[in-house]
Amino acid sequence: MEHEEAAARAGVVIRELQEIGEFEQVYRLFDEIWHPEPANVPVTVELMAGFAHTGNYVAGAFVGDELVGASVGFLAAGEVSGGASGEVAGGALHSHVTGAVIGKGVGYALKLHQRAWCRERGLERITWTFDPLVRRNAYFNLVKLGARPEAYLPEFYGAMADAINEGDASDRLLAVWRVTGEQDDKLPPGEAYPVVREAADGRPAVAEAGGHRVVLVGTPRDVERLRRQDAAAARAWRMAVREALGGALDAGARVSGFTERGEYVVVADHLTA
Repeated sequence: MEHEEAAARAGVVIRELQEIGEFEQVYRLFDEIWHPEPANVPVTVELMAGFAHTGNYVAGAFVGDELVGASVGFLAAGEVSGGASGEVAGGALHSHVTGAVIGKGVGYALKLHQRAWCRERGLERITWTFDPLVRRNAYFNLVKLGARPEAYLPEFYGAMADAINEGDASDRLLAVWRVTGEQDDKLPPGEAYPVVREAADGRPAVAEAGGHRVVLVGTPRDVERLRRQDAAAARAWRMAVREALGGALDAGARVSGFTERGEYVVVADHLTA
């Protein structure tokens, strides 16, 4: 099966976790990845124990006895964009946090294991949030996995105190990954028009969409480094992408992909040719 092949290529064994000692390993792994303040940890040991006990998703990737990746998620009812119908069957798993060693395919193997877990339970989609400014995450989510953003969530987590996010607004995109079926990514005719791109000074250059049906919203090359070296430039990127990408999604546009240059491809289907 695909998820087993991916795990084999990454050299890991992935399994669901049930014991307190395993949850403590996950806690330590996430601490090494994010270095959060004690009041801002991604997930506690107690919460993982509760999730696992009630049939939610808590899984780890191991090389021998060493934990090298983990993912924690919970069942989500209702519509992914905000409504709540109270129905779980045919619904979603919300993947709250996934962390893994970088560059070894462990994260990809975990996501495929997660998808197989959802298929076995009749779930239709997996949702999660990610920072729209982090290029590698956007590429992984949209290109490698084929998920699509369906909502822009400004300041979703409020102030965050960890080594990666501290000092920046916690805007997130809500990614939706269909467990079955394919995404409809048909593009209308016409050339894509850049509305946010990187200027010569590394800051965002912003242009009006001007009625174009397909636009490109760029991202900084390395926002995490930019936060440390030029916080004002990082904030400028945050506001530019929030206005362009968030505004487009709020107006009914869709994201159809992500380019190798680090741009969201945004289609405004409601506009006429």
